[in-house]
Amino acid sequence: MRIVIAPDSYKGSLSAVRAAAAMAEAARAVFPGAEIDCVPMADGGEGTAEALVAATGGRLVRKRVTGPLGKPVDAVFGILGDGRTAVIETAQAAGLPLVPPERRNPAVTTSFGTGELIRAALDEGCRALIVGLGGSATNDAGAGMLQALGARILDRRGRDLPPGGIHLARADALDLSGLDPRLSGVSVRAACDVDNPLCGPSGASMAYGPQKGATPELAARLDRALAVFAGVLERATGRRTAEFPGAGAAGGLGATLAAAFGAPLERGARLVADAAGLRRRISGADLVLTGEGRTDAQTLRGKAPMGVLEIAAEAGVPVILISGSLGEGYEALRQIGPVACFSAVPGPCTAEEAFRRAETWVRQTALEVLHAWKNAREAGAVR
Repeated sequence: MRIVIAPDSYKGSLSAVRAAAAMAEAARAVFPGAEIDCVPMADGGEGTAEALVAATGGRLVRKRVTGPLGKPVDAVFGILGDGRTAVIETAQAAGLPLVPPERRNPAVTTSFGTGELIRAALDEGCRALIVGLGGSATNDAGAGMLQALGARILDRRGRDLPPGGIHLARADALDLSGLDPRLSGVSVRAACDVDNPLCGPSGASMAYGPQKGATPELAARLDRALAVFAGVLERATGRRTAEFPGAGAAGGLGATLAAAFGAPLERGARLVADAAGLRRRISGADLVLTGEGRTDAQTLRGKAPMGVLEIAAEAGVPVILISGSLGEGYEALRQIGPVACFSAVPGPCTAEEAFRRAETWVRQTALEVLHAWKNAREAGAVR
């Protein structure tokens, strides 16, 4: 028997790696002789590097970089088991948790540290980059990232613009001649957890600026600034990317990765699954376990468990999904493939208790569900 375990993280309580380990412990208790294959998943946001490193036998590299407020922060990036592919999480260098709530202001935050992580990956000899675009505190369309890599963003008087998306309203030219020459020939892919365009009502500033600290007035100003920069970016690269699905991810970083480096903007869950070889690993399996913090209608918009279910359905393998909670609309997952969904929380509790006991409850729920599946197999009810 072979069981593939591929959960996402349970946000705020349990990483994908720890969730997979908890499920694997339950699986070994119920099926001692089974082959257990753990493939932690992610969608391009928090935990993407850790998940892919664990899934491919890679390693994490620590680096001190510039944080979103311009102060040094400690960050990590991953190098996959192939030794040549780096996984950069925007959130590691420019994530919202790095900014205290009272200081959140997307007009001034910078993605400079993301560019520094890319440089560090080049220093390690990496020739392929996967950039995860979830969870940023920034709204500078990746301008800071470009500056860290050697580009110059100039106003009409030829002066370099300071950090922060609000200053892009004065952008007049983008000089890419100083870009790190090692970027030539490097493959770049962007893992998006949203499909928003760069500008407009559903763009980076209007849709996500408020949660990063923007007032409605500031969000509108940032939207206009990004529209100016979109024109500068197009003139410099010859690529018009502002309307691409995912261009607005990470405060517009998606648009710049696509324009400056030709990066495809891919659904994060599918990109991670491909990089981890999930399709190959699920093929021929008897069962797949997955899960996340909350499963509801939003899961069908491309979250990691949906990607796992799609691949399992193509392979004809049933799925058990164990999440922290089940919300309205989760039943629609059954339209994709054979899946049984369970909440790990055994009864009423506080959010604090649910977070604190998440690992125990995921393990216990997996144990009970797998016992039921084993009993059904022995009774001939399932294959």
